Amino acid sequence: MSTDQDQNFEARLLVVDDEPNIRDLLATSLRFAGFEVFTASTGNEAIREATENKPDLVVLDVMLPDMDGFTVTRRLRDRGEQYPILFLTAKDDTKDKVQGLTVGGDDYVTKPFSLEEVVARIRAVLRRTHGASEDTVESALVVGDLSLDEDSHEVYRGDIAIDLSPTEFKLLRYLMLNSGRVVSKTQILDHVWDYDWSGEVGIVESYISYLRRKIDVIGEPMIHTKRGIGYVLRSAESR
Repeated sequence: MSTDQDQNFEARLLVVDDEPNIRDLLATSLRFAGFEVFTASTGNEAIREATENKPDLVVLDVMLPDMDGFTVTRRLRDRGEQYPILFLTAKDDTKDKVQGLTVGGDDYVTKPFSLEEVVARIRAVLRRTHGASEDTVESALVVGDLSLDEDSHEVYRGDIAIDLSPTEFKLLRYLMLNSGRVVSKTQILDHVWDYDWSGEVGIVESYISYLRRKIDVIGEPMIHTKRGIGYVLRSAESR
């Protein structure tokens, strides 16, 4: 397979799943989305492929025939491999999610999943782990006239400083990482409330309302509701 770095691939991905239908569907869809993709069907093959090809991110099924995805992750981390890992799991189980994060995973998607969700999660993890582009301020996220600095915890809309609580800050950060993409209330709970929140999704509605009172009153609304789906943050000029 070509490893020509001059091609305009968005990122290099390793997809690991022992089910051929899922593996091929993911690989095809991710290539269509602009990624360079190579694949593996076992844990040992995943370790070999990852070590040789140095992906930007690994999409890793938890249940593999020779070893589970957590063991694969531990072995890769023990070798000094630090690329992000997105787990695919059939278990919507908090213990499983926490274990994945503990061994060095960066995110997870529960089966059955939508291909759109997988692509969105991959791009969000890549943004989070690779940082801003060279022509932006380090540690800063920028969408339109809205900026968020992760180091100083400062938020500005234009030249107006916005004071946010820690949870409001985390929520805004997640929306900005996924700007232009609709995220569901469940996804927001998983990412903003650290996977162990056992309350109702109504907490998301409350905090979206808090954010709107601080962000959207300054200019054209940026936080939009997609009824029955979730929320999306867009720059005012892209409406």
